[in-house]
Amino acid sequence: MVFDVLRATSSMITALSCGARGIFPVRTVKEAQTLKQEMADAIMGGERHGDLIGGFDVGNNPLDYRRFEGKRIITTTTNGTIGLRNCEHAPRVLVGALLNMESLRETIVRLQPKNLLIVCAGTFETFALEDAYAAGLLVSMLPGAQCTDAAVTVAALSRQFSTPLEALLAARNGRALADRGWKDQVEYCASLSTLSAVGAMTNGVVRLLS
Repeated sequence: MVFDVLRATSSMITALSCGARGIFPVRTVKEAQTLKQEMADAIMGGERHGDLIGGFDVGNNPLDYRRFEGKRIITTTTNGTIGLRNCEHAPRVLVGALLNMESLRETIVRLQPKNLLIVCAGTFETFALEDAYAAGLLVSMLPGAQCTDAAVTVAALSRQFSTPLEALLAARNGRALADRGWKDQVEYCASLSTLSAVGAMTNGVVRLLS
């Protein structure tokens, strides 16, 4: 399970909910450009330092990912896509966001995995509050689970905030987005369990979990 709440995994869940055919997360801009040569009809999306990448069709605003029904999307972001690709050899890789939290809980209960590793994408090499909050919220929704100390810690952290929006606006990334005039994106990413889509990455492609 990978969380990059602000904003990569929120964008992916939004795209899948709106009918995107598949999302191809890659680590680098060069990889994205190379893959585009093989998939001429694909949408190029992503960011570096929060900004649209030159020559790409769309940045990392999840609100923009509602218009790609039937499309394939190649995406590269500062942390989220790297986190996903680093997990690609796991038996199952789910894409998590606050947007689909209840569906994630239902999926985990249904699948009953022997182990669940929650990966928080963070920001470059540093801790990101919004991802830890989401991880903690999910842990709190799985009563009876045997938790590591890290899981106990993020669950306790999640209880310090009265709402998801409070948590995201307390986070460095949330504040930075709001300062740039993008508070609407933070508010959208803080919407709890409003989408039912669960993404799963297989062979480097994120599609709706069947």
